Amino acid sequence: MAVVSLDKVVKAYDSTQIVHGIDLEIADGEFIVLVGPSGCGKSTTLRMVAGLETISDGEVRIDGKRVNDLQPGERDIAMVFQNYALYPHLTVAENIVFGLKLRKVDKAEIAERLKRTADILGLDQLLARKPRQLSGGQRQRVAMGRALIRNPSVFLFDEPLSNLDAKLRVQMRTEIKALHAKVPTTTIYVTHDQVEAMTLADRVVVMNKGRIEQIAPPEELYLRPATKFVAGFIGSPGMNFFTAVVESNQGKLSVRLPDGQTLEVPTERTPLFSQLVGKPALLGVRPEHFYLEPTGASLSVTARLVEPLGMETLVHFDLGDEAAVARLLPQSSLRSGARLNLGVDMNRVHLLDPSNDKVLG
Repeated sequence: MAVVSLDKVVKAYDSTQIVHGIDLEIADGEFIVLVGPSGCGKSTTLRMVAGLETISDGEVRIDGKRVNDLQPGERDIAMVFQNYALYPHLTVAENIVFGLKLRKVDKAEIAERLKRTADILGLDQLLARKPRQLSGGQRQRVAMGRALIRNPSVFLFDEPLSNLDAKLRVQMRTEIKALHAKVPTTTIYVTHDQVEAMTLADRVVVMNKGRIEQIAPPEELYLRPATKFVAGFIGSPGMNFFTAVVESNQGKLSVRLPDGQTLEVPTERTPLFSQLVGKPALLGVRPEHFYLEPTGASLSVTARLVEPLGMETLVHFDLGDEAAVARLLPQSSLRSGARLNLGVDMNRVHLLDPSNDKVLG
């Protein structure tokens, strides 16, 4: 296992900068997930760690050793790609041990490592099969086995589940997490799927336009996002944002929303909201922080669209020109066009400063 450090790492193609001075310290045995939309620089960052992309500026260190100028094979890393890249004419066993044979590892040691790897990944009954005889999930396990058998210092995963269907992705997520529990190798995992990021990671690195927006454990990202981008990206459906004005009336604060309705600010949150009294503000409300049959702050809305999903119901509505969605408990009686009184959990909403898109609290 190893510590991986990125110090002001930059990637540029000619005059176009793709990654802007990333700083990141990954602890020994930690599972880090880089997440963000397409084009944010996450795969490019991973490929620089792997040595598949040259580093334009800055430094990458693995266990304190500068690796900028080392070839991928000299970095003691193993990579699992979105494409399984298995040799179709070789058996599962031959695919897994191929790299060891190239390195002329002793046959007895290869056999021992193969048995241990197959046991860990549940491949012991599949070793004689060819890749065409395997399911997508089994092929991905073989690709993981080829990486695992090398006992690398660092595992790198580049969107390994993107080619799988939804049910199989959930299964493979569980298997990857279980694998890391058994073999706690330092791991850097890239995905655009925030659910994968939240369920797998010790810490999540949220990237946007080649920069790191926030680094935090999954629960902290959800509860205390640092920026509007993180607040909107983490969570599904994403956080609702309403243009708002914080008003003060005889010491009591309220928030006026785009359609003129107001929400009273709880006393314990007065210090937070008082920062933007009379100034432009954004109110962030997660869909799950609306509820029916309110006893406190509430909004009167018209359901524009109702999506019954079995375990929950999504209700889409508008406040002025701003669209929003609420996640409610299953309600078979809800219909599009219905008038609803939605409660808002004001102790869990977020206040944002639109001048810099920072979340104040």
